[in-house]
Amino acid sequence: MEIKVVKFTTKEEEPYAQARKIRTIVFVNEQKVSKEEEFDGLDDDAVHYLVYFNENIAGTGRRRITKEGHKLERFAVYKNFRGKQIGANLLKAMMQDILPTEKLIYLNAQVSAQKFYAKYGFKKEGEIFVEANIEHYKMIYQKKQ
Repeated sequence: MEIKVVKFTTKEEEPYAQARKIRTIVFVNEQKVSKEEEFDGLDDDAVHYLVYFNENIAGTGRRRITKEGHKLERFAVYKNFRGKQIGANLLKAMMQDILPTEKLIYLNAQVSAQKFYAKYGFKKEGEIFVEANIEHYKMIYQKKQ
């Protein structure tokens, strides 16, 4: 089992098209997020990632710098690759690119994924909120002391 994570920008057409395809299938088709919400016009400002599982494209995500800090978002894994450590490898690759940093690292986790992020040092902050008709928690990375 080989998992490889590749970083790219929207200027790289082929990987960006693959990431858009994954996000369309996972968020728009499966989770019924509107295309307008999913493709929010912020992709050009982000660093994107593709995850390969045995040379097959399996997942994607992006990270951006916001006023608050580093925001990790748009984690999506094809259904047939879930449970194979795709998300864990993606998150680790993103964190490796960011750390060490003095800036806040955060994400908006779907309630169903909150325990996953907690395993990697993220802590809930505040109350549940709804984004794209899905309940989320804001989660902040707790730096190791």
